[in-house]
Amino acid sequence: MECPHCYKQVKAHSKGCPACGGYIPPGQHLLEEAGLAKPDAPAAESQAVPARSTTSQPLAKLSDRFNAFVLDTAVLFGVFTAADAWIFMRWGSIENLELRLTIASLGLALTANTLILFSYGCLLEAACGATLGKIIVGLRVVRTGGRSALLAAAVRNLFRLLDGLGFYLVGAVVASCSPWRQRLGDLSAGTTVMEEQFRVTSRVLALVVWIGIVAGAFWAVPRICAEQNAAHSTPYLDQVVVQVGRTDNAAYFRVAGLTFDVQVDPKPSSATR
Repeated sequence: MECPHCYKQVKAHSKGCPACGGYIPPGQHLLEEAGLAKPDAPAAESQAVPARSTTSQPLAKLSDRFNAFVLDTAVLFGVFTAADAWIFMRWGSIENLELRLTIASLGLALTANTLILFSYGCLLEAACGATLGKIIVGLRVVRTGGRSALLAAAVRNLFRLLDGLGFYLVGAVVASCSPWRQRLGDLSAGTTVMEEQFRVTSRVLALVVWIGIVAGAFWAVPRICAEQNAAHSTPYLDQVVVQVGRTDNAAYFRVAGLTFDVQVDPKPSSATR
């Protein structure tokens, strides 16, 4: 029997294709035996474009992909904020209501955020075919080429650096011009995003995890910032490059010799009636 998505040969009673990860209907082998499904599609043609049949799921709408992106961004923002707060409290310093960020703290925060972003998309898409946002919305990343699930997910997420330019404007333009709605990451990795009917339990579990991460970040960040932690000394990287603080009537942000002030209305006098 062949997979209705990528036309690779699979076992007769397989529920999923090991090559592309696509769902195989229970009666697919009966369709081939009855001559209702066309077997042995040319390999070159099946690898050139993402093949679909009448039994496969439809391509994901760009609006649904954007909704999944917003949900994933909320999760990542929560994790980024908690991780950055922990790093800044240990490799930065607070003096007189002024937060001072060193080269070490900014470098560690950038490294941590990059690893979190890459690991979140790569590991979840390789293991489940979808991130939390995609599961909640009902989307799955399907492989159309011969790469392994982990390699395809790694290449796809690596290209987010280009697709994400302009708040994913580049990815949206490329996907809207592609007949298979593939952004640069999909074209390079040999993947496409399709609608998926996840089980209700899976979507509920994903939603619970999503709420837990977002709520946990809101709960943890103030407590991390309230802790008094001794700053770690990092040779050659202790130079302060960013300062954020507040005076009586203004808040300021200083970086690379530039200062940005935001005026704050002074507190009204208690003697005024």
